[in-house]
Amino acid sequence: MLSLHTNAATLSAQNSISRTQASLSTSMTRLSTGYRINSAMDDAAGLQIATRLKAQTSGMSVAMRNTQNSTSMLQTAEGALDEVSNMLVRMKDLATQAFDASSTDADKDAMQSEYSQLGAEIKNIMTKTTFGGKELLIGGTIGKTGGMTFQIGASAGETMSLDLEASMKTGGTLDKALEDVALGYKDGTVGTELKATANTIITTISGAIDSVATIRSSLGAAANRLDHVYNNLANISTNTKNATGRIMDVDFATESANMTSNQMLMQAGTAMLKQTNSMSSMVMSLLQ
Repeated sequence: MLSLHTNAATLSAQNSISRTQASLSTSMTRLSTGYRINSAMDDAAGLQIATRLKAQTSGMSVAMRNTQNSTSMLQTAEGALDEVSNMLVRMKDLATQAFDASSTDADKDAMQSEYSQLGAEIKNIMTKTTFGGKELLIGGTIGKTGGMTFQIGASAGETMSLDLEASMKTGGTLDKALEDVALGYKDGTVGTELKATANTIITTISGAIDSVATIRSSLGAAANRLDHVYNNLANISTNTKNATGRIMDVDFATESANMTSNQMLMQAGTAMLKQTNSMSSMVMSLLQ
């Protein structure tokens, strides 16, 4: 129907252009940002899923750093105990040598001096070794009340525990064993272990060496577990990021084709709108 008041063709062309312009704007936004979802309007369900996945991967990234820091801490503690073990072995050698009949009193005095110094240095290592400025061994992080808890995942339940309190607390099993080894460990003074009880102290030192080895084994096992945790987190994080990308990222090939199509429709719609505006002149020609 020809009408002066209502140009149906023009209205249809305008609506078509508006829709095409909205689609073109969406395509340009996606191509400029690289994301398929730039607001909840683009894909409400997809945005919710992607946001949850992003939170998970972010948490796992922090957990991966946690495992590396914790591994470094355990390696620091194990390295210190390795040196303690070496010194205990040397002290056992001195005790073995001192008990021999070939050792003179002067020899025993010299051995005792070294023995006591080693005991004092063991005390220094056990109480002064730090990680991040905090004491690590006897009475420190490794021997804390209730043991240690490592956060190894993005959720609250993903934790790992290591309890060495009984051995590593002040006055604990290892602390007591080292006190029995040397007076130098207790108060830093020169004792008489190699003169009075050289044969007996050999057994005491062997027990202390075993105690240190047991703790080192626990630390090593925990560090190995943390290493596997890190590898697993890296694998999960990679796959989760891929899943997030499949939801959020734009397919440039598809979206480029959509943009080109919308651009052509915009040109065609604009041309047709120009044609529909001339229809009113057809009404006037009927009145001539």
